[in-house]
Amino acid sequence: FGGALGVGLGFGLQRIASNYVSGFILLLDKSMQIGDIVTIEDKHYGVITDLRTRYLVLKKLDGTQVIVPNELLIINPVINHSFTDRNMRVLLDLQVAYQSDLELVLSLMLKAAADNARVLVTPEPTATIKAFGESGVDVTLSVWIADPENGQLLLKSDLYLALWQMFKANNISIPFPQREIRVL
Repeated sequence: FGGALGVGLGFGLQRIASNYVSGFILLLDKSMQIGDIVTIEDKHYGVITDLRTRYLVLKKLDGTQVIVPNELLIINPVINHSFTDRNMRVLLDLQVAYQSDLELVLSLMLKAAADNARVLVTPEPTATIKAFGESGVDVTLSVWIADPENGQLLLKSDLYLALWQMFKANNISIPFPQREIRVL
C-alpha cells in the first residue's frame, strides 16, 4: 500500500512540478506577458490577464476566462499575435456584379476604411480584385487595427454596412448565385 501511495503521489507531484517549472521558464524568457493576445491549441483566443507560476488566465473575447496550466504552453504551439507588434490585419471579402465599375468599387472600399476610426492609416488599407467568380467579381478589403483585443466582429459589421450604403448610392449590386438549366 505504501509503495502504491508513493507512486501515485509521485505522478501527481510530477505534473505540479512541471507546471511550476514551465511557469518560471515563461516568466524568465518573457515570451508571453500580461496584455498579449494569444491563441492556445487553436481553440482558445484572447488576452492574457494574469500570468502566474502555475497557470495563465486568458480572457476570451466573449468575456469568459480560461485557466491554462503552464505545462500546456511549453509543450504545445502558442500563437502570440502581439509579441512584437500589436497591429492586426482584418480581411473583408465580398463580391460585386460583373456590370460594376471596378475602379469605383475599389475606391469606395478604401473610403469606407478611411472613414472608420478603428482602421489605421499606416499600414494603409488596400482594396484588391481577388478573382473572377462564378456569379461576380471577388474583391477584398484589407485593413489594420491597433486594438485586436476589442474583437473584429463589430468592425466588420460597421465596414460592411458602410459599403452596403455606398454601393446602394452608386448602383453597385452584390450578386446572388444563379443557375441556368436547359432542357433539351
